[in-house]
Amino acid sequence: MKCSCKNLSKLIIPKHVAIIMDGNGRWAKKKGKLRIIGHKAGIKSIKNSIRFALTKKINSLTLFAFSSENWKRPEQEIKSLMELFTFTLNNEIKTLHNNNIILKIIGDISRFNKHIKEEILKAQELTKNNNGLKLNIAANYGGRWDIVNSVKQIYKKIKNGELSIKNVNEKTINNYICMNDQKNIDLVIRTGGEHRISNFLLWQIAYSELYFTNVLWPDFNEIAFQDAINAFSKRKRRYGGTESNNEFIQ
Repeated sequence: MKCSCKNLSKLIIPKHVAIIMDGNGRWAKKKGKLRIIGHKAGIKSIKNSIRFALTKKINSLTLFAFSSENWKRPEQEIKSLMELFTFTLNNEIKTLHNNNIILKIIGDISRFNKHIKEEILKAQELTKNNNGLKLNIAANYGGRWDIVNSVKQIYKKIKNGELSIKNVNEKTINNYICMNDQKNIDLVIRTGGEHRISNFLLWQIAYSELYFTNVLWPDFNEIAFQDAINAFSKRKRRYGGTESNNEFIQ
C-alpha cells in the first residue's frame, strides 16, 4: 500500500510514545464475544506497535496494560487478564530479547502473585543489558501512585539526612518517578474514542502532545500508528514559550 503522506522526509518522529490501549471490551462486544477475546486480540496490536516503533527508530514505547483502578473489574476478567499477561510474557520475552529490546514493567507489582512477580523479574533481567527500544509496560500503574511513591522515597532521604528539604524541587521528584532514565514522552495516543488520560503518567506527560482516535485497540495497526505520527509532526510544540524560541526543541 502506498502512503498518501507528502514530504515524509520532513516528518518528526517522537522519541517516546505512550499509548492508552482502550477498546478491547467494546471490540469483543461488537462481535458478540467475551471481553477476554478482545484482550487476546489486542496482543496482535501490541506486536504491531512494537514492530512499528522498531522500524521508525522510536527510543521508548510505553503501553498502559493494567491500571491500579482495573482491580474494580469482575474477578473472572481480572483472573483472565493475569493469565494472559503471564502467558504473553513467557511466550514473547525471547523475541523481545532477540530484537535487542529492553523490557521494563512500571507500576506497583507488589499486588501481583508470586509467580507473576518472578516472571516479571526474570524478563527484565534477561533484557536489561540490551540497548535497543525501551519497552515499558504499565501494570498496576497509576499516575497518582507514581507521584506519591516518588514523594515517599524523597521523604526517606530527608529523614535519613541524605537530602535537605531546601533542595527538593521538580528535578528531585522527577529523579524518583518511573522512567526517569528515559526521554520525555513526546506523544500520548489513546485509542477507543475516549478523550481522557485515566490517571496515566500524570507527571511525565506535562508537555506531551495528545492524540485521540476512534480506532479500537485490536484494530490499531501500522497505518493507524502512522496517522498519529503524521498528526504529531504537524504540531507546534512551544513548551510554554513561543514558536520561535522553541522551534528546535525535541
